[in-house]
Amino acid sequence: MKRTVTFGEIMLRLKTPEHMRILQTDAFEASYGGAEANVAVSLAVLKDPVSFVTKLPENPVAPAPSNVSERTQKVSMLIQ
Repeated sequence: MKRTVTFGEIMLRLKTPEHMRILQTDAFEASYGGAEANVAVSLAVLKDPVSFVTKLPENPVAPAPSNVSERTQKVSMLIQ
């Protein structure tokens, strides 16, 4: 079976809980996305073999998207 490979950036989205304003809270919900990452996840849900290739900065937050991918085991990620 053929494998689809998507290339692109992954973005971190920070959202306040319960539609609060930024100044009203000190907590945020994190989610990850980006067009290419969303396509990869959608294909994986349809049981298509898929990989997502991206580059992440060297900082403490950078490993988080790959940790999410490992928990769901739906998309293999190659991080350069």
